[in-house]
Amino acid sequence: MTRVAAIDCGTNSVRLLIADVRPDGSLVDVTRQMRIVRLGQGVDRTGRLAEEAIERTRVALVDYAAEIAAAGVDHARMVATSASRDASNAEDFRAMVTATLGFAPEVVSGDEEARLTFAGAVQGLQAKPPFLVFDIGGGSTEFVVGSGEGVDAAISVDIGCVRLTERHLHDHPPTPAQVAAAEKDITAAVDRALAAVDAGRARTFVGLAGSVTTVTALALGLTEYVPERIHRARVSTEDVAKVTADLLAATPEQRLANAVMHPGRADVIGAGALILRIILERSGAESVVASESDILDGVAMSCLRQS
Repeated sequence: MTRVAAIDCGTNSVRLLIADVRPDGSLVDVTRQMRIVRLGQGVDRTGRLAEEAIERTRVALVDYAAEIAAAGVDHARMVATSASRDASNAEDFRAMVTATLGFAPEVVSGDEEARLTFAGAVQGLQAKPPFLVFDIGGGSTEFVVGSGEGVDAAISVDIGCVRLTERHLHDHPPTPAQVAAAEKDITAAVDRALAAVDAGRARTFVGLAGSVTTVTALALGLTEYVPERIHRARVSTEDVAKVTADLLAATPEQRLANAVMHPGRADVIGAGALILRIILERSGAESVVASESDILDGVAMSCLRQS
């Protein structure tokens, strides 16, 4: 089997997947790792990547480079998404990555990001198509409609848990006025995205990334974060709304009392849950299927095509 490495650098986290690719194209995980680096810190306000955020990312990538070297990887690819698309000093980030990893990151378009996300999310999914796959990131959310045979329509919109927290949810917990402002912002973007991909055709709704999997873990009542329990779990829109209300009413410290909460997500999970709730409500979905497979898996599967 061929061994590949994929790195996904988003607004909030940088993640590594090293996997073996079977002859049928499916993946066998060797390791999955995540670091919360908050690369998108302040980008919505300043238009630039903060120097301290670039340094946090560099430190994580040094460790990932060592993991890749030790694993004997045949092909590697790194994609960088929302924050590095928006930043005026993106070239500084690119130079840092190239020096650290030995190869350059690919700052993918929103459309390519969505397509990689879809490929990773639907691999092995036994559910009724068409699928609406949405990936709630730190700076943007991708929406893709398609079947197991490919993508029909995709769009990326600039709503994410970090961006919306920095823009609206300034208090902990946020005030009703702050939540209302965030809801207005999110609803406008979600309605535009759902119309663009003709989401009314979808029969199965698949949600990705940490906001979705954390809300799912809370809705399931898990006492620890167990990916195997979360992957492909189905949660009702009603239960998502209940979890969202609880998160928005809590401080980051109260959120961290839940063992499933990653420390780097506690301050932005309220915005992420709100985005999830509004997507489900505006699309008319009765439930969401959570997936631990996402853009990282799509990037890994694409490594052979890129080689």
